[in-house]
Amino acid sequence: MSHVTTTAEFDDFVARHERGLRRALAGHLPIDDVADALAEALAYAWEHWSRLGTMENPAGYLFRVAQSRSRRRKRPLAEVPSVAELPDVEPALMTALQQLPPMQRSAVWLVHACDWSYAEAAEALGISASAVGTHLSRAMPRLRAALGVTR
Repeated sequence: MSHVTTTAEFDDFVARHERGLRRALAGHLPIDDVADALAEALAYAWEHWSRLGTMENPAGYLFRVAQSRSRRRKRPLAEVPSVAELPDVEPALMTALQQLPPMQRSAVWLVHACDWSYAEAAEALGISASAVGTHLSRAMPRLRAALGVTR
């Protein structure tokens, strides 16, 4: 992405990335914190656009910004949402995800629920793409077992 300075270009960035960033944050923060964390991340993006606009994965970077600012609030992770709030989702999936170690849960959420590449998830999580693969290879059998899925 080239250096971006105009409001219209920033608005285009927000239009392309806001939904995915919101979804990624929803898997990591208490639901009541998502809107504030997203707003703070986008405000940070606007203030630092000269640097952020040149990044290969600015959405992944903003994911980390939102997480770090949310951690300062010291709020516990929200309860698992009710199945009624999640369309077309296996009822036991959210509970099974909550049973995974945090990095495995994060890798599964970003790659499978948010459709991020291993590289994008790796940048957002501050680990290598191969580590994302390792976390996924450990998490998926645990999820399958918890859900009673056989291959």
